[in-house]
Amino acid sequence: MNLALTFLGTGTSQGIPVIGSEHPVCKSSDPKDQRLRSSVLLTWPKGKLIVDCGPDFRQQLLRNPIDRLDAILITHEHADHTMGLDDIRPFFFRQGDIHFYATSRVFSALAKRFDYIFDNSFTYPGIPEITEHLIERNQPFTINDLSVLPIEVDHAGMPVTGFRFGDLAYVTDIKTITEEQMSLLMNCKVLVVNALREEPHHSHLSLNEAIELSRTLKAQKTYFTHISHTLGFHEEVQRKLPETMFLAYDQLTVTL
Repeated sequence: MNLALTFLGTGTSQGIPVIGSEHPVCKSSDPKDQRLRSSVLLTWPKGKLIVDCGPDFRQQLLRNPIDRLDAILITHEHADHTMGLDDIRPFFFRQGDIHFYATSRVFSALAKRFDYIFDNSFTYPGIPEITEHLIERNQPFTINDLSVLPIEVDHAGMPVTGFRFGDLAYVTDIKTITEEQMSLLMNCKVLVVNALREEPHHSHLSLNEAIELSRTLKAQKTYFTHISHTLGFHEEVQRKLPETMFLAYDQLTVTL
């Protein structure tokens, strides 16, 4: 199956540039240093899905227009991965309800933030409708002939769901992972994983930790995402990376 993964955003919760920051990377004119909040668009012959719909969802879809959205997969409930939920409305108006895939924990959090969507007592026009699909780690499911395997990682005590789509895996906001779950990520042709900065961080992989994880998993190619401005300029960091590893950037498309 032909797959194409487009990075809609590769930045952290604040994006790059950070509001009010005088950091040199935030002042960079290189488009690769300008990062929206992390999200990806996956397309294949029979469908289109998005992983995470953060605050930049509207902007991301305006510059990557698609006529239909078959599913949205949510990794976890943090704001930078969910707060664009209301902007699914144009798709709802055209195609009807949107299929959402997430854990029960994530749906509970979304129901508090977007009660008008999840509470049936709200009936005013324009409310988008979603179809909830509960997912559990290690329990595969299918979207339009695309097999999806949910994999659980740890984000400083918060469970986060990564996804493997055949030979491609997308895992963000990871700090640790069990050996059992790690075994499900072995030997990917393309691995996407977060690499926040060079210094250690309590809830994200550092660049060196992400490199070591890629080597352990024996990924053929690895793309780093969820990148902070403190990691440095894109081109300078890329020159230091092993030849099979790459800093992702907004609008990059990877095909299998």
